[in-house]
Amino acid sequence: MQRYAYALPAEQELTARPRKIIRLTSFRLILLGFAGLILAGALLLMLPVSVRSGNMVTFSDALFTSVSAVCVTGLVVRDTASFWTPFGQAVLLLLIQIGGLGVVTFAVAIAQMSGRKVSLRQRTTMQEAVSAPQLGGMVPLTGMILRGTLLIEGVGALLLLPVFLPAYGLRGIWAAVFHAVSAFCNAGFDILGTPESPFVSLTGYAADPLLCGTVMLLIITGGLGFLTWEDLRRNGLHIHRYHMQTKVILAAAALLILLPALFFFLTDLRDAPAGTRLLEALFQSVTARTAGFNTVDLTSMRSGSLAVLIVLMLIGGAPGSTAGGMKITTFVILLANMAAVLFHREDAQLFGRRVDRKTIRTASALFGIYLLLFAGGALLISTAEQLPLDECLFETASAIGTVGLSLSLTPTLGGLSRAVLMFLMFFGRVGGLTMFYAAISAGDHRSSHLPVETISVG
Repeated sequence: MQRYAYALPAEQELTARPRKIIRLTSFRLILLGFAGLILAGALLLMLPVSVRSGNMVTFSDALFTSVSAVCVTGLVVRDTASFWTPFGQAVLLLLIQIGGLGVVTFAVAIAQMSGRKVSLRQRTTMQEAVSAPQLGGMVPLTGMILRGTLLIEGVGALLLLPVFLPAYGLRGIWAAVFHAVSAFCNAGFDILGTPESPFVSLTGYAADPLLCGTVMLLIITGGLGFLTWEDLRRNGLHIHRYHMQTKVILAAAALLILLPALFFFLTDLRDAPAGTRLLEALFQSVTARTAGFNTVDLTSMRSGSLAVLIVLMLIGGAPGSTAGGMKITTFVILLANMAAVLFHREDAQLFGRRVDRKTIRTASALFGIYLLLFAGGALLISTAEQLPLDECLFETASAIGTVGLSLSLTPTLGGLSRAVLMFLMFFGRVGGLTMFYAAISAGDHRSSHLPVETISVG
């Protein structure tokens, strides 16, 4: 019996191949959520109603400002108070609030308030957004985050009213609300500048203990992280019950506030009385870890103090908080691993617990990524703008740490340098690993291993 072989036509052969479908993982959803919010914010800021009479806004200016607001950074190319109208400032405040809480957190909160059921996919995305260790309890955590945020910002605004009402009248109410939200979200945007004196931040209130104290408390609270709040709420003052992560965050945050403040007090800021110097030193120490307000002229600070500020900006706040940076936990884990190597320990240890080796690998990768982008961005800006490298390093540290402190370079930069800063702000807010996991598919997890060979280090 004769058999015949039939070949499929080329068209049928092509259609028979399975198409590669790009899955929207939780990491990609977070990335797209932030990107969509940035674009929407830029378009709103381009409306005539957003800009004060006599000013013209370009898409570049609007996009940079929107990126800075959503990424709760505070670097600006236009003075917020004198360039944007109350409507434009309200748009910025909304972007700051959503960006600080996280796009996913905000979306889940809206779904809850509308009575809709939160899907498993939304819970998974929420877990990644706030760096939660487990999926369970995400819906109650979202409610706690929203209620806690509104309560803290409300109390902060009330405490700021006695400062702003006498100076600005009814506009002082808006100023109190704006700065309370901006401080809690670690954004660093202010509305105190004028056409004659733009970009002043809080320099006019350097000696005001009520304003400085309130803003510092708001910054610290926002930078501790939502999971830290939950642990503190659940266990109260029973420190032995806290998770290791909570203990690490609280201890490290205290040291990273007190030690730099002592350094600033002893080596810099010598023109003010002792009480004001102490307040200034504490404020610069607190704000450097991703808040972006300043009460002193940073260009007048010594190079040693600026170097300390750069280190603080790169470290940042806690995971799952409104703060940016590589995170306190990353920094502490690297120190613990260093101690383990120096003292010939098998494992890195913190508070009587071993640190998982996978966590150490992740921390090392994050540190390397942040260092490369921070230094590479500064080198690119320095080359493009013909500016001193040390000043560019300060700006890129501020961008990737989502801080907002500046040596007055950002408003003068060209298109390429602004693009570098926008990328660094976006990277710093969504998280380094989120961007890589969104772009790169999961690797091959086979159980086989390659042969080991020793390589010398150090």
